Amino acid sequence: MADGGGTASTDRLTLLDDLPDAVLLQTFSLIIDVRTRNSVSLTCRKWRSLERSTRTNLSLRGNIRDLFLLPTCFPSISHLDLSLLSPWGHHPADFHLLTRRFLLAFPSVVSLTIYARAAAMVPNWPNLRHAALVRWHPRPNQPPGFDLSPLLSSCPNLTSLDLSRFYCWPEDIPAALASHPSAAESLTHLDLLCSAVSEGYRSSELVAIATASPNLRRLLVPCVFNPRFFDFVGDDAILAVAAACPNLSLLHLADPSTLSPSREIPDSTTTPRDDARVTRAGLQGMFSALALLEDLTLDLCHDVVDSGAALEVLSHRCPRIRSLKFGRFQGVCIAAGLHLDGVAVCGGLRNLCIKNSDDLSDSSLATIARGCRQLSRFEIHGCALVSETGIKRLAAVLRSTLKEVMISDCRNLDAASSLRALAPIRDRIERLHIDCIWGKPGTLPAEVATDDLDCDDDESQFDEEGMSSKKCRYSDQNFYNNGGSEFWCNTFDRLRYLSLWVPAGEILSPLRESGLENCPELEEISIKVEGDCRTCPRPAQPVFGLSSLALYTQLSKMKLDCGEAIGYALTAPTGHMDLSLWERFYLHGIGDLNLHELDYWPLQDKEVNQRSLSLPASGLIQGCSSLRKLFIHGTANEHFMRFFLGMPNLRDVQLREDYYPAPDNDMSTEMRVDSCSRFEDALNSRPIPD
Repeated sequence: MADGGGTASTDRLTLLDDLPDAVLLQTFSLIIDVRTRNSVSLTCRKWRSLERSTRTNLSLRGNIRDLFLLPTCFPSISHLDLSLLSPWGHHPADFHLLTRRFLLAFPSVVSLTIYARAAAMVPNWPNLRHAALVRWHPRPNQPPGFDLSPLLSSCPNLTSLDLSRFYCWPEDIPAALASHPSAAESLTHLDLLCSAVSEGYRSSELVAIATASPNLRRLLVPCVFNPRFFDFVGDDAILAVAAACPNLSLLHLADPSTLSPSREIPDSTTTPRDDARVTRAGLQGMFSALALLEDLTLDLCHDVVDSGAALEVLSHRCPRIRSLKFGRFQGVCIAAGLHLDGVAVCGGLRNLCIKNSDDLSDSSLATIARGCRQLSRFEIHGCALVSETGIKRLAAVLRSTLKEVMISDCRNLDAASSLRALAPIRDRIERLHIDCIWGKPGTLPAEVATDDLDCDDDESQFDEEGMSSKKCRYSDQNFYNNGGSEFWCNTFDRLRYLSLWVPAGEILSPLRESGLENCPELEEISIKVEGDCRTCPRPAQPVFGLSSLALYTQLSKMKLDCGEAIGYALTAPTGHMDLSLWERFYLHGIGDLNLHELDYWPLQDKEVNQRSLSLPASGLIQGCSSLRKLFIHGTANEHFMRFFLGMPNLRDVQLREDYYPAPDNDMSTEMRVDSCSRFEDALNSRPIPD
């Protein structure tokens, strides 16, 4: 505006760059996405400097031999991941020189993740508080505890130790902790749940770990619960752990067989299973001693009978409990009347996982839904009595909170019935897992067929809000019509992650007709193929059906795990397909998808210990021209990897042998350190379009 003197205003717009540096630093520190941060750093030199000074997490990639490429402009990095450096699982001879360079480039590191084939390969930052070691190669022939001694002796401030991806022997941990008592006492987080272990920690070893580290708040250990084994874990051991570590807020104790990536094969014999020596009295004593417990996992392979009363004690003695997972617990919720019992009493739960509970029924799920009204994640596995009706009732009552559901290995729930059961939360669910079983579900037992279907039973007197109702709220007429048309939503509006388990030889094409045709926001899908392809007949269709996923327009990330699918690596018998033909079957159509990231586990032949990418697989993956990142969890021939150089957008490729035992001396035709370096040089020398 002009004033009385006729002078014009010289006001100008305030730009983002005019903000003080302190405000920009605070703004940049709130950015989590890595690609967004990289875009911000390309704006101008000032913004690049500010972004570099606020970045605290960094995962390094690239070949470990190229020291001149080591970034030195991140002085504030506190969480550093070196486990993905190439060649994966290998270190150069001059590792001490590389360690020195790391210490100078990242002086503020307090959290470190590294692939350590030997203890001497762990850089010693003076202020290191969290260490995560990775090793899938065989353990060196050294005395027990030798691998961890240098780390525990040189890092006095270490409070967290993650060995969930570090292959070692059970006797290594107690020996290392006993040799360094001050370091053991300072630990507050210890994770030993490694899927590669074949034997868990015995009672004496578990008690020794707890006694050496009395300040633990988070403890995750695979344990020998089998009562037929010597020194098994029972009531005495869990009570001793609770007494030695009273400040535990997270406790995960699992049988080693439950950590295996392959699904447990059900026992076809009629021989009854042995009961675990973890009893109701032992559980009640443990819960009474752990008043701060928030997250509990007890995953056993033997039955824990009459566990409902113990879970009620858990609710009263551990008021902070928010996450609960148990396997082979029987009687978790009897649902015999109107009152809540068992796990349903734990009203503060947000996360609940029930595995292999033989007497869990539809009425049990309805009672759990009435009691646990804050559940946001629910997982059920191997519960033979649960049917579509029970899942639908639980989903209806928890419609406002339930965001993630996982349904697997339930006899009466195939893919179609699982999706129908989730009708009340189709427009709300964000993460989902189902089994791709296309046949009819098993015939319902008499107790399931009649369970809670009568509208005159006592439980039906309560509606979703706990108010009295004479009608059965779960009948189709009342369930959909009284609630409004929103329950008829056929679109999974918020579903962003989908996980599928597919038996070997089955196809993926019927997924669309099963009820997943409308998923506008689906961004990531994980497919696990498992089974013995050697006993499978030739598939009825020539392709697996990946092209059917093209209807999900936002799909950009895929994990295709065929690592537990077994076949013939060499010549297959007449009438059977070898691994290369099976890989062609599973990967056909991947070029029709607009993927940006792919994790692929090749099929394996356990008899010759081979997990290698075949020629058909290389050619089919090459057809997915939109890929930016490709991670192959296995080995590959160098000339097969050269196929990927023709993919215009690909800029990140790595072979990860992240399974035990990772091959130490690859055959002459497979990728070695030198051949991996040659491929990476060729990949990085190409021009990048964007």
